[in-house]
Order: sequence, then C-alpha cells, then structure tokens
Amino acid sequence: MQTAIFGGGCFWCTEAVFKTLKGVEKIVSGYMGGELKHPTYMEIANGDTGHAEVIQIDFDENQISFNELLLVFFKIHNPTLLNRQDDDRGIQYRSVVFYSTKEQKQQTEKIIDDLTRDNIFDKPIITELSPVSEFYDAEDYHQNYFGKNHEKPYCTFVIQPKLDKFVQEFKDKIKPELHGD
Repeated sequence: MQTAIFGGGCFWCTEAVFKTLKGVEKIVSGYMGGELKHPTYMEIANGDTGHAEVIQIDFDENQISFNELLLVFFKIHNPTLLNRQDDDRGIQYRSVVFYSTKEQKQQTEKIIDDLTRDNIFDKPIITELSPVSEFYDAEDYHQNYFGKNHEKPYCTFVIQPKLDKFVQEFKDKIKPELHGD
C-alpha cells in the first residue's frame, strides 16, 4: 500500500472523485502544510494558518499507480489558479502535491513538464510541490462528506456534475459497483 497527498481545492470534491477509483483503498480528508498544530476547519478557513485542504489517499499500486493518480488530480482541478478553485478562495484551496519519496517528487515534476509541453492548460501550472509534513485529520463531518450529504446544494450543484463528468471520462478506472459492471 502506498500513500498520496493532494490538495486541489475543496477536499469534499477531490475525495468524492478519488473514492470512485479502482485501487483506492482509503481516503482521509485533512490539513497539511501550515504552522499551527492540530488546526480546526474554522481556523484554516480564515486562510492564515498556511494549511491546505488535502486528501490522504491509500492506494494499491498493483491496481493504480501514483502516476495515474497524478493524471486524475490534474484533470479534476485547475492547477493554474493561485489559491482558489471555482468559487473557493484562499491559500487553503491551493493546488499542491505533498510528496513522501524522491520518486513521487520526480513523477510529479515530469507530469507537470509533460502537461506544460503539451499545452494542456492555457496558463502556466502553479501547483506547489512540497515534502510531506504533519497531516491533521479534518473533523468527522468532513469525512465522506459527499457520500453522507448528496442532497445538500453544494453536493448537488458542484460535486455531482464534476463527479458525473469524471466517471464518464474514466470508465475503465472506476470501481465496478459505481457503474454497474
């Protein structure tokens, strides 16, 4: 089992997408990259603790590679926006990959170089690349937020359309129970 840690805006959205992937065994929403010990959501929501909203993904590398996870990560958010995604604004919503090995750092750099060379985005990729630091679990109500709150407006109007589009594009990577195989 391997671990990847990504911040790509609201962790409710990124968690909902990554939970659908074959080989993803566990996801924990949390905070990383700031100075404050044991931050709360309300503290990081002010944007002055330095933390990013992230998801910690435990995955089976025999089913899905770190490289494939990176490609999904770059597909589901806009890595050219500074400290925001859609209407979510602040340093806590920055695009960031926290690497735990030299290989993860090199793979991330290569993907960014490839995406840049191929002009996939119309602006430069500004995704932060940082070594793993202390990870703090988000509060319980943030865990599996989409799964527990389908009917809430944010889930209906923001997460569900993103998830629907993703599932259509990545059918071969989706867990069978999510698309009826």
